[in-house]
Order: sequence, then C-alpha cells, then structure tokens
Amino acid sequence: MSGHSKWSQIKRQKGVADAQRGQLFTKLSREIIIAAKQGGPDPNVNFRLRLAVQKARDNNMPMDNIDRAIKRATGGGEGAEIAEITYEGFGPAGTAVLVDVATDNRNRTVAEIRNAFTRAGGSLGESGSVAWNFDSRGVISVAAGGKDPDEIGLYAIDAGAEDVQVGDGTIDVYTAPADLEKVKKALEDHAVKVDSAETARVPKTTIQIDEKAAIQVLRLVEKLEALDDVQKVYFNAEFSEDVLASYTS
Repeated sequence: MSGHSKWSQIKRQKGVADAQRGQLFTKLSREIIIAAKQGGPDPNVNFRLRLAVQKARDNNMPMDNIDRAIKRATGGGEGAEIAEITYEGFGPAGTAVLVDVATDNRNRTVAEIRNAFTRAGGSLGESGSVAWNFDSRGVISVAAGGKDPDEIGLYAIDAGAEDVQVGDGTIDVYTAPADLEKVKKALEDHAVKVDSAETARVPKTTIQIDEKAAIQVLRLVEKLEALDDVQKVYFNAEFSEDVLASYTS
C-alpha cells in the first residue's frame, strides 16, 4: 500500500480533513460545479455528481449551497468560470506528485503551488513529467465493521473489482473507473458500509523513502492540501506506518 493510501486512511481515521481548515464547503462546491458541467445537472444520471452531492451532504453542507453550485455549473448562477487542472511536480527524494485543482484564477493557483514545491525543496514539473506513473482508478474505502475482510473482498471481486487491499481496520477496493458505481452498489447491497468512493490517481510504481524524506513529503502534501484551489494530492512515496502515525500524533 503506497504512502498516499496510508495518508488517506489516517486522515479519515483522525479527522485530518478540509473541514478543520474552514475550506470544506468551497472545495465541495467546486467539485459539484465541475461534475455537473461535465455530466449534466441530474444526479440520477450523473454518477460523479451523485458522489459529490453525497459527500457534501455527509459533511452537512446545506442543500441551498448544493443547488446553487449545480445552477452555477449550468449557467444559472453567478461567478467566474471554474477550471479543472492537474499540475505535476517533484517532491523531496524525487517523489512524484500530482495536484488536482479547481480554480477560477490559474495565475494565482500556479504561483501558490510552485511556491509550495519550492519551499519543500521540490519543483513544479512540465505536463507529462510524472503523470505517466499514475493510473486513474476507482477507489472504494470501507470499514470491516465486524465483517470478514475476505468476504468483503469476494463481494467486491465478484462485482468486478480489480484488487482489494486490507489495512489497519479499513479495506480499499480498486476498480476500473467505469466499474466504480457497480462495485459500490454491490457492496452496499451486501450491507457493507462504504466510507468513501471516488476516482483517484494510483501510482504504478512507488519509491521507498526514509523517515526524514517522508516527513518532508507529508509537509509538502499538507501545504498543498491547505490551498483553497487544491482538490486532491497524490504521490508515489512508500514509508512505514510508524512514520505516518508519529507525524500525525
């Protein structure tokens, strides 16, 4: 399991989330806007929008905010155009880093991201410099909840999942992006509680880094995630769970 997967699990378990930075609703709104713009305003036929709306509701976002974001995407609301962009860079110890953003000001965003990389001893790369090392995959995270992890894994595989990885109290199910909804529904039909379901960039290969470099990478990731325009950050570093637990304690 890559360092990114471990980091995502720790954030879910310990609440290291956007809500603590007062930016949650802004980021959720932008995801709703982009999803509605790409697949239409009806969550019943737009799976990405359905996931975004569900995540917003899970985080107590008012329905008025959700409706306003959908209207903005379809031309019925005010506000600057929101663009979805992925930036690529190199972090400490040669770590490959992808940064997904949703922004209404590209110049501001790229300046902030470049500054974060530079301060961390890394650098912003050209398009294609690290993206080749990441695959787009569906990722479903579930809590075992007293169920047999192997049984949950079989449910997922039978529904079309490509891989299942068991961590400390959590199970990550990997699918082709097109199969994400089908596998999620199959798990829910078997009374498996889904903590999160999303498309993510999963590294094809990872690099093992020491504790010092791991701390530097995590600091960079936190600085990037703290930026208003940043939606998600992915990296290909591997490090021990002890290092991550120590960093977040």
